[in-house]
This record gives sequence, structure tokens and C-alpha cells, in this order.
Amino acid sequence: MSARNPYTARLPINEQRDHLMVQVAKLYYDLDRTQSDIATELGLTRWQVGRLLTEAKESGVVRIEITPRAGRRTSLEIELQRQFGVREAIVVPTGEIEDPSLIMDSVAQAAATHLVSLNPRPSVLGVSWGRTMAAVARSLPKDWCRGLQVVLVNGSAALKATTTRNSAVAEEFAQSAGGQATLLPVPAILGSKSTRIALEQDPIIERVLTMAEEAPVICFGLGGMTHQSVLLGSGYLDESDIARLKDLNSVGDIMGRFVDAKGRIVDRQLDDRTIGLRLNALARKERVIAVAAGEDKHFIAAACLKARYMTDLVTDEGTARRILEEAA
Repeated sequence: MSARNPYTARLPINEQRDHLMVQVAKLYYDLDRTQSDIATELGLTRWQVGRLLTEAKESGVVRIEITPRAGRRTSLEIELQRQFGVREAIVVPTGEIEDPSLIMDSVAQAAATHLVSLNPRPSVLGVSWGRTMAAVARSLPKDWCRGLQVVLVNGSAALKATTTRNSAVAEEFAQSAGGQATLLPVPAILGSKSTRIALEQDPIIERVLTMAEEAPVICFGLGGMTHQSVLLGSGYLDESDIARLKDLNSVGDIMGRFVDAKGRIVDRQLDDRTIGLRLNALARKERVIAVAAGEDKHFIAAACLKARYMTDLVTDEGTARRILEEAA
């Protein structure tokens, strides 16, 4: 009978343990052996092999560097995931690029790639509207999710003519997927709470809102607190509204709902006149993908992260750095 391997009962300590750690790491990472194979070869249990591999990473014996072929800032992504507990963070490098439109297009392309790579792919997808989401729609490949049902999650009937139709975002998402769009053809912000309540009770509008509530995946752009707000450009707000919301410490909007740095609604009366998916519904979603691009978006992105309104963040390098710097 062969002698029992001394490692089976207890892992060694000091230099022997370091030697064994290197041996296990080489077999696993360099020679592509499975943990079961290594356990059999060295007379260890699978638990001991796993423990040694974990120690090898924690002690610096093994250093793993992720170098994706697509441009990504993985160190910033990991830090965002650690600090805020998001499921996925995608950070697009921008280098010396300062043109806001180029930054937005890069982030939109990354968001489109992320949507296409979801597994499993959703049967129903809720989307908001705005410049960022329009850019995401343009970046989606043809027939990326056949049969997809796309629903607009907030009111979209603009009061002023704009260069892009608000509802067209959902239509373009559906067209690229080879699916169908369900629109919410009412203003984003109404004149009174009673009007909003009446509209929500209409059977057709109620059906759309129920579909938005039940959509397992939501994707939306984040609105900064600036005078370039699409809500201002579409005629829902005026300059005095923006100034007043700033005085109330708003950092931006999420699907048309203005929040402070902790993600709390800043103006209940305005929110009562806003029609669409409510923020508390986001916690019930499988995936909530927030897309934030540009210098003015780090405050609202940070608020969305702190309030845990999102599971996935797609953003640019500059925005990610600002979020992490201010969190520190």
C-alpha cells in the first residue's frame, strides 16, 4: 500500500505551502488542468485546490490582468462594481476626446453591444427616450433579438418640435430587433395631478403602463441638470423650472423624475404630474441598464448608483472617474 500523501489531511504552512501554491497555480492557469485533475495528481481535495488558488490571487502569487480587445477601462469597472454593488459596469475609454457627441456615440455603441450580449435575451424591453437613447438605437445591429416587444416607459408626446421624435426611440429599437413597439403617446409631464390620474385609468394607457411594469429589462439614459435638458427642449419645462429644481438640490432626472444626490424625488408636486414608470418599480426588474455619457452626467449617475436604481451602468471614462473620486 502506498504511503498517504501528507497534503490530504492538512495543507502545509510557510515555504511548503508557497511551493504547493505555485504548483497548483501553474497546473491550473498555465497547463489548463481542471481543479479535479489537480486534486487527483497532488493528493488534495478539490476544496484545498480551490483554497490554494484563492490564496495565490490574494497574496499576489497570481496576478490576473484583463485586456479586452474592445476598448474598456476594466480597472474602473471593477471599482464601480465593488463600491456600488452593480452587476455590470462598462466604462468606455475616451483619452483626449472632448467632443460630447463623440463621447456619447462611443458610450451608445458600448450600450448597444451590451444589450445584444444579454443572456438570456429579453422578450420585453422597456426603454426611455432622449438623445442618448436615440444614439443607442442607431447603434443596434439588424435582427439582434427577433420578436422583441419594446415598450416606452415614460410619456413622449413633445410640446415643441424637436430634431428627433421622442417616440421614434422605441420604434427604432423594435425595428432593429425585428420586433414590435408599444408607445406611450401622452406628455411626459402634465398640467395637473388629476389629469395624470385620469390618463392612467384609461384602459389603453393602463395597458401600456402595465407592460412597462412587467418588462424584465429596462434601459434608459440619465438626464443631467443643465439647460440642454431634453425635457426643456421638448417644452415640458422652462428656464425658471430648471433654476428652481437646482435650488431644490436636484442633480438630474431618471425617466423624467428629478432626484437629489441620494436618488430622492425633490419636487413631489412635479412628480405627481409626471406620467410613466415610477422609480420604485426598478427594484423589481431583472436588469436595469443605465446609460450616462458626458461631463454633466456624473452627479445623476452617482445618485442612481447610490439609490440602487440600476443593475448595469454604461458610461465613459471621465464620468466613471468623477463618480469614484467624489465617492472617495
